[in-house]
Amino acid sequence: MRLGLALGYWGRGPDPGHLDLAREAERLGYDSVWTAEAWGSDAFTPLTWIAAHTTRIRLGTAVAQMAARTPSATAMHALTLDHLSGGRMMLGLGLSGPQVVEGWYGRPFPASPLTATREYVDVIRQVLRREAPVEVDGRFHPLPYRGADAVGIGKALKPITHPLRATLPVLLGAEGPKNIAQTTRIADGWLPLYWSPLRTDVYAASLTGLPADFMVAPMARARVCDDVAEGLLPVKAMLGFYIGGMGHAARNFHADLMARMGFEAEAHRIQELFLAGRKAEAVRAVPDAFADEISLIGPRERIAERLDLWRKGPVTDLLITAPDPHTLCVLADLNS
Repeated sequence: MRLGLALGYWGRGPDPGHLDLAREAERLGYDSVWTAEAWGSDAFTPLTWIAAHTTRIRLGTAVAQMAARTPSATAMHALTLDHLSGGRMMLGLGLSGPQVVEGWYGRPFPASPLTATREYVDVIRQVLRREAPVEVDGRFHPLPYRGADAVGIGKALKPITHPLRATLPVLLGAEGPKNIAQTTRIADGWLPLYWSPLRTDVYAASLTGLPADFMVAPMARARVCDDVAEGLLPVKAMLGFYIGGMGHAARNFHADLMARMGFEAEAHRIQELFLAGRKAEAVRAVPDAFADEISLIGPRERIAERLDLWRKGPVTDLLITAPDPHTLCVLADLNS
């Protein structure tokens, strides 16, 4: 099981420690480093900055939002960074949710998310192969565009720049069972949002017949500390925000996933409290058991025992969100 460093997206401003963490992860032998985006910092610019200050570690987006860019524009970002980094780029993509897609990007959330995802990946694959001008007779991402408001002279094109690798890995952040199953067919890897090594049966039906070299790369917050309850507080704060506020009361993919993982009543209670403006109570309502299952928190010995559970399943890459170099070092040592 390879280790990666997940840096996420910026908050109010850039984190001055991210570059040092990325360099330390590379020194410790971590395989990859990942950036993200929500509705603030983008995923590609910080990754390019990290690429310029490292030499070996692979570079991934976890995730770049599909609504933020057309698929051909995303392919341009990926092939450009792949060249600049000497072939270290991995492209992780996600649909996001209706509130962000329609509220931030001003685009309709696709009525058929699976179809929209397939078309998006199809365009990217065609760009990277560069075998012919890109053409997709698609519902969501048609190329050339021939809609009722088209001028009518759109031309199918292939990239001027020759991609460094036609096989640049494409991974998808998928949560629903059908979306996960499709991911195993059209992508090179899957980026689970929550993964519990104690509940792998939740995903078993969607992960049958995995292709060779398919990446399963969940994120987990890690921290070496004596007080487990205190170490879990940032995990619970994250879950309170995602379960309670990252989506509408009637359509929240994160809450649905928590429910499928056996915490349905708790997910509904977190949503209820968060949407009522009682955010601190929503965080306290996150079960310690759930936060603990999807994390690696506690003394070194406890983390070592729990790390064995992660290794026994289909996980190929564990993407660590860690606040300090010491934790990165302990994980590298335990995984060696």
